[in-house]
Amino acid sequence: MQTIHGTPAVSDDAERARPGPGRDLTPLLAGAATAVGGIGAVLALAGSDSPLRGPFTLFFLLAAPAAAIAAALRGLDPFGRVVASVAGAVVLDMLVAQAMLALHQWSVRGGIVAVTTISALILLLVTVRRPRGRMTRERTV
Repeated sequence: MQTIHGTPAVSDDAERARPGPGRDLTPLLAGAATAVGGIGAVLALAGSDSPLRGPFTLFFLLAAPAAAIAAALRGLDPFGRVVASVAGAVVLDMLVAQAMLALHQWSVRGGIVAVTTISALILLLVTVRRPRGRMTRERTV
Protein backbone atom coordinates (compact mmCIF):
# COMPACT_ATOMS: atom_id res chain seq x y z
CA MET A 1 0.00 0.00 0.00
CA GLN A 2 1.36 3.41 -0.88
CA THR A 3 1.05 6.54 1.13
CA ILE A 4 0.22 9.85 -0.43
CA HIS A 5 1.11 12.91 1.65
CA GLY A 6 1.30 10.88 4.83
CA THR A 7 -2.12 9.19 4.53
CA PRO A 8 -2.48 5.58 3.45
CA ALA A 9 -3.99 5.13 0.01
CA VAL A 10 -7.26 3.21 -0.12
CA SER A 11 -7.42 0.51 -2.74
CA ASP A 12 -10.44 0.10 -5.00
CA ASP A 13 -11.33 -3.24 -3.37
CA ALA A 14 -11.41 -1.70 0.09
CA GLU A 15 -13.58 1.14 -1.18
CA ARG A 16 -16.15 -1.26 -2.65
CA ALA A 17 -16.19 -3.56 0.38
CA ARG A 18 -16.75 -0.80 2.91
CA PRO A 19 -20.39 -0.60 3.99
CA GLY A 20 -22.05 2.73 4.14
CA PRO A 21 -25.05 4.73 3.05
CA GLY A 22 -25.95 4.28 -0.58
CA ARG A 23 -23.89 1.14 -1.01
CA ASP A 24 -26.62 -1.49 -1.06
CA LEU A 25 -30.27 -0.45 -1.02
CA THR A 26 -31.73 -3.94 -1.39
CA PRO A 27 -32.32 -4.57 2.34
CA LEU A 28 -33.78 -1.09 2.76
CA LEU A 29 -36.19 -1.57 -0.16
CA ALA A 30 -37.16 -5.03 1.09
CA GLY A 31 -37.91 -3.62 4.53
CA ALA A 32 -39.96 -0.79 3.08
CA ALA A 33 -41.94 -3.20 0.88
CA THR A 34 -42.60 -5.44 3.87
CA ALA A 35 -43.79 -2.49 5.92
CA VAL A 36 -46.10 -1.21 3.16
CA GLY A 37 -47.55 -4.70 2.60
CA GLY A 38 -48.00 -5.31 6.31
CA ILE A 39 -49.73 -1.97 6.79
CA GLY A 40 -52.01 -2.76 3.85
CA ALA A 41 -52.99 -6.10 5.33
CA VAL A 42 -53.63 -4.58 8.76
CA LEU A 43 -55.69 -1.73 7.30
CA ALA A 44 -57.82 -4.20 5.30
CA LEU A 45 -58.31 -6.55 8.24
CA ALA A 46 -59.20 -3.68 10.56
CA GLY A 47 -61.69 -2.21 8.09
CA SER A 48 -60.08 1.22 8.20
CA ASP A 49 -61.40 4.07 6.06
CA SER A 50 -57.90 5.37 5.32
CA PRO A 51 -57.19 6.46 1.73
CA LEU A 52 -54.04 4.33 1.86
CA ARG A 53 -56.02 1.15 2.45
CA GLY A 54 -56.67 0.38 -1.24
CA PRO A 55 -53.16 0.89 -2.67
CA PHE A 56 -51.37 -0.73 0.27
CA THR A 57 -53.74 -3.73 0.28
CA LEU A 58 -53.32 -4.17 -3.46
CA PHE A 59 -49.55 -4.05 -2.99
CA PHE A 60 -49.83 -6.72 -0.29
CA LEU A 61 -52.01 -8.93 -2.48
CA LEU A 62 -49.41 -8.81 -5.24
CA ALA A 63 -46.20 -8.76 -3.19
CA ALA A 64 -46.88 -11.55 -0.66
CA PRO A 65 -47.57 -14.35 -3.16
CA ALA A 66 -44.94 -12.98 -5.57
CA ALA A 67 -42.26 -13.13 -2.88
CA ALA A 68 -43.26 -16.68 -1.94
CA ILE A 69 -43.26 -17.85 -5.56
CA ALA A 70 -39.95 -16.07 -6.26
CA ALA A 71 -38.38 -17.93 -3.34
CA ALA A 72 -39.46 -21.21 -4.94
CA LEU A 73 -38.01 -20.24 -8.35
CA ARG A 74 -34.37 -19.72 -7.36
CA GLY A 75 -33.08 -21.47 -10.49
CA LEU A 76 -34.34 -18.83 -12.93
CA ASP A 77 -32.51 -15.69 -13.97
CA PRO A 78 -33.67 -12.56 -12.11
CA PHE A 79 -35.89 -11.10 -14.85
CA GLY A 80 -37.59 -14.44 -15.51
CA ARG A 81 -38.14 -14.95 -11.81
CA VAL A 82 -39.78 -11.52 -11.45
CA VAL A 83 -42.08 -12.09 -14.43
CA ALA A 84 -43.04 -15.60 -13.32
CA SER A 85 -43.60 -14.63 -9.68
CA VAL A 86 -45.80 -11.61 -10.51
CA ALA A 87 -47.82 -13.70 -12.97
CA GLY A 88 -48.15 -16.43 -10.34
CA ALA A 89 -49.28 -13.88 -7.76
CA VAL A 90 -52.02 -12.60 -10.07
CA VAL A 91 -53.11 -16.18 -10.80
CA LEU A 92 -53.17 -17.05 -7.09
CA ASP A 93 -55.23 -13.95 -6.27
CA MET A 94 -57.70 -14.75 -9.05
CA LEU A 95 -58.02 -18.39 -7.96
CA VAL A 96 -58.70 -17.36 -4.37
CA ALA A 97 -61.32 -14.84 -5.49
CA GLN A 98 -62.95 -17.34 -7.87
CA ALA A 99 -63.08 -20.07 -5.22
CA MET A 100 -64.54 -17.71 -2.62
CA LEU A 101 -67.15 -16.42 -5.07
CA ALA A 102 -68.08 -19.94 -6.17
CA LEU A 103 -68.58 -20.96 -2.54
CA HIS A 104 -70.55 -17.76 -1.74
CA GLN A 105 -68.01 -16.93 0.96
CA TRP A 106 -66.51 -13.73 -0.48
CA SER A 107 -65.22 -11.11 1.94
CA VAL A 108 -62.26 -8.78 1.90
CA ARG A 109 -60.96 -10.11 5.20
CA GLY A 110 -61.39 -13.70 4.06
CA GLY A 111 -59.46 -12.99 0.85
CA ILE A 112 -56.60 -11.36 2.75
CA VAL A 113 -56.43 -14.27 5.17
CA ALA A 114 -56.56 -16.86 2.37
CA VAL A 115 -53.80 -15.19 0.32
CA THR A 116 -51.67 -14.75 3.44
CA THR A 117 -52.13 -18.39 4.41
CA ILE A 118 -51.33 -19.74 0.95
CA SER A 119 -48.26 -17.49 0.65
CA ALA A 120 -47.02 -18.57 4.07
CA LEU A 121 -47.52 -22.23 3.15
CA ILE A 122 -45.53 -21.78 -0.06
CA LEU A 123 -42.69 -20.15 1.87
CA LEU A 124 -42.82 -22.88 4.49
CA LEU A 125 -42.62 -25.61 1.86
CA VAL A 126 -39.67 -23.88 0.20
CA THR A 127 -37.74 -23.58 3.45
CA VAL A 128 -38.47 -27.16 4.48
CA ARG A 129 -37.55 -28.56 1.07
CA ARG A 130 -34.30 -26.62 0.65
CA PRO A 131 -31.27 -28.44 2.08
CA ARG A 132 -29.31 -26.55 4.73
CA GLY A 133 -25.86 -27.33 3.37
CA ARG A 134 -23.97 -29.74 1.22
CA MET A 135 -23.99 -33.20 2.56
CA THR A 136 -20.98 -35.31 1.80
CA ARG A 137 -21.47 -38.98 1.59
CA GLU A 138 -18.54 -41.17 2.44
CA ARG A 139 -17.90 -44.04 0.13
CA THR A 140 -17.51 -47.39 1.79
CA VAL A 141 -15.56 -50.01 -0.08
